[in-house]
Amino acid sequence: MDTYAAVLLWAIPAFFVLVLIEISYGHFTKKQTYTFMDTLSSLSSGMTNVIKDALGLAVILISYPFVLKYLAIFQLESSVFVYITAFICIDFASYWVHRLNHKVNIFWNQHVIHHSSEEFNLACALRQSISNLIGFGAVFLIPAALLGVPANVIMSLAPLHLFAQFWYHTQHIGKLGFLEYILVTPSQHRVHHAINPIYIDKNMAAIFSVWDRLFGTFQEELDSEPPVYGTLKPSKSWNPIWINFQHLWQITQDAWYAKNWIDKLKIWFMPTGWRPKDVEDRFPITPRPIDSEDKYNPFYNNQWKAIALIHFVSLNFLLLFLLANYSELTVEFRVSLGFVLLFSIFGFTGLMDFHKWAPTYEIFRGLLGILFVFLPQCEFLRFEYPLFFGFYITYFIITSALGIWSNRKEFNRSLAL
Repeated sequence: MDTYAAVLLWAIPAFFVLVLIEISYGHFTKKQTYTFMDTLSSLSSGMTNVIKDALGLAVILISYPFVLKYLAIFQLESSVFVYITAFICIDFASYWVHRLNHKVNIFWNQHVIHHSSEEFNLACALRQSISNLIGFGAVFLIPAALLGVPANVIMSLAPLHLFAQFWYHTQHIGKLGFLEYILVTPSQHRVHHAINPIYIDKNMAAIFSVWDRLFGTFQEELDSEPPVYGTLKPSKSWNPIWINFQHLWQITQDAWYAKNWIDKLKIWFMPTGWRPKDVEDRFPITPRPIDSEDKYNPFYNNQWKAIALIHFVSLNFLLLFLLANYSELTVEFRVSLGFVLLFSIFGFTGLMDFHKWAPTYEIFRGLLGILFVFLPQCEFLRFEYPLFFGFYITYFIITSALGIWSNRKEFNRSLAL
């Protein structure tokens, strides 16, 4: 985990720089694909995923070392051939995990965050899940286990495989000729993120497009059918934590109201979007019209934008501190600071959604955040990390002050709808 934290310490600024380059390119070419709060929401979602991974907030039901131990037929040593084989096996597994996430109600919950933006840009790639708390993906790595691919090879390639999917989340790159037959390209992934009927649940592959062609999920981007991005049931929120569990909450409600006990049980494993008929009749949900240009994008004046930026920049500084000093901090403090960051992201994005509870939440979050660093287990901060301590205190004082200021404003959730 120390190595992973060190990699993220460099990867996060690199991703931010690439996002800024794409924003600048869009500005100068008059083809801007970013909006202010959608971008901050995407980047904040990436932060929540980093925190979850850094804290190890997941239960692995089936691990690759376990599968390897009992299924390996061969015993391969590390070599270029083994690394190539492992990468192909990871990509094969990624395809089937991805397809399962799209096809089964309960699994869609852990992937919907990635599709929640109604824009499509590099920042969207950072909308990664925190609701995937149970790991089972090693089941799809059985081909690698049968070949005896070492666990350390799989573990070292998995992050690279994920990072390699970043570049094709863009509208600024057209079709790439013969590469369309080999790799997943921006054109193919635009199709995947679209809600047009012809594009739904297509192009599931991560790196090699051959899986889509082989298993019948390939769809070319059509000039006559411009992609419309988002989900059929828009989240209407900037809060990445809420978006992560919004679908789960919907399924839970449907299961509760369903009269038939079989429906209460099977709803979790039915195709994505399936609802019991009696529930659908009582609580209808109207899908977003494909031809609608009505996106969730409340108006923010410069004051609100400044508030959002203060939160976003400050929380990133705190996160980078956590990653930079990961091995030196106690597990207790890492977990505590991680949850402070999660509660803070929840608060400031709730504020940007104009929830009436948000200003009060922010006031108390600021006060509790200050109290936290004066607990005995945080005493070391004042002596070993005085700059961090001062920055942290300042941020949470400002947080409470902004909460008080927001509470005195005309605060109407309808402004965001």
